[in-house]
Amino acid sequence: MDEAYDVIVLGTGLTECILSGIMSVNGKKVLHMDRNPYYGGESSSVTPLEELYKRFGLPEGPPESMGRGRDWNVDLIPKFLMANGQLVKMLLYTEVTRYLDFKVVEGSFVYKGGQIYKVPSTETEALASNLMGMFEKRRFRKFLVFVANFDENDPQTLEGIDPHATPMREVYERFDLGQDVIDFTGHALALYRTDDYLDQPCLETINRIKLYSESLARYGKSPYLYPLYGLGELPQGFARLSAIYGGTYMLNKPVDEIVMENGRVVGVRSEGEVARCKQLICDPSYVPERVRRAGRVIRVICILNHPVRSTSDANSCQIIIPQKQLGRKSDIYVCVISWAHNVAAPGKFIAIASTTVETAEPEREVDPALDLLEPIEQKFVAISDLYEPTDDGLESQIFCSRSYDATTHFETTCDDIKDIYRRVAGAAFDFESMKRRQNDVFGEDEQ
Repeated sequence: MDEAYDVIVLGTGLTECILSGIMSVNGKKVLHMDRNPYYGGESSSVTPLEELYKRFGLPEGPPESMGRGRDWNVDLIPKFLMANGQLVKMLLYTEVTRYLDFKVVEGSFVYKGGQIYKVPSTETEALASNLMGMFEKRRFRKFLVFVANFDENDPQTLEGIDPHATPMREVYERFDLGQDVIDFTGHALALYRTDDYLDQPCLETINRIKLYSESLARYGKSPYLYPLYGLGELPQGFARLSAIYGGTYMLNKPVDEIVMENGRVVGVRSEGEVARCKQLICDPSYVPERVRRAGRVIRVICILNHPVRSTSDANSCQIIIPQKQLGRKSDIYVCVISWAHNVAAPGKFIAIASTTVETAEPEREVDPALDLLEPIEQKFVAISDLYEPTDDGLESQIFCSRSYDATTHFETTCDDIKDIYRRVAGAAFDFESMKRRQNDVFGEDEQ
């Protein structure tokens, strides 16, 4: 360990593993350490099921009806991958796809007035949807056609809208869309957590809706993918990548001190040895004095023995409850996966409800989501603080990631990864210049 490295990475969460993989591919000498004996940090998948019961202080363990403990891989932080999104591009660029198998998530749903409906995202679905009346459908269809044709560099497609100045609220008004349609467009298609986007320039929202539609077009049932055996496979895939390119990994390695000289990081002390470095990347738990609390998230992991009602018996789906439906400031997300993804015993489902905490009674905030899941065999409640770094790290060369938010997709995590990369490398993380693999995330032969 008494060696010099370009970069030391502390923690094996997804953000840290992707960055260490990419740094290794770029020719940096990387040492990656974690105080835990397992990969994934906060974003690990817990197996066997007995371990999950222990972690949540249930010493009696799972009943026999739960099947074999080793059939379970339960994500602590549930998220899906957008098929055309940033994380899939990172997986393709780094060729980590060779270590993983994905399945398409079977449906995307939105909550309205106590019921759940399939999210319409194509012209055909818009016309068939029960979410809207006849005239509303036609207006929404026109809006979708406008979005599909939209190209910020082609004035003819803009229909008089300035992508950098016209607020999204005005675009909705132009198409005369009602509040319910605005709700599911902003929250279930563009995947915003709050309504702040309405008064911001429309380009970002239109691009988000395009991403959803393009991801959906890729595989049909929904725009989301999920890895077999759980999300814990993702950090491990990037860890393998780093190792192939000469990265060194040490699990179960306590971090006793981050060594500084003249306000800059120069190394990490562990068990009497010092590994020297020029830069350090870590999660918030390693530098509590360099982060601030930015809110809280509640996640409720529910084990079910049935598919969720009104989802056409889907083996997997996402349900979004837009904040306005419940008079809240932020959305509630429900992520459903099952034995079909090799993460649960046969016939069992895992549904995880998550949201940003807004009151002193977080559990009551997710009740509307849990009502959709009844009957629930067992639930595990986790309330976590969200942390963000207090500075950009350029002075100290310590670059800290943000905690994982309540969203059930990886786009915000990828934004953080790109932001840290830009600060560490001094240049933007550019997908377009990356070499791409020719085949798809499913491999060449199968889908």
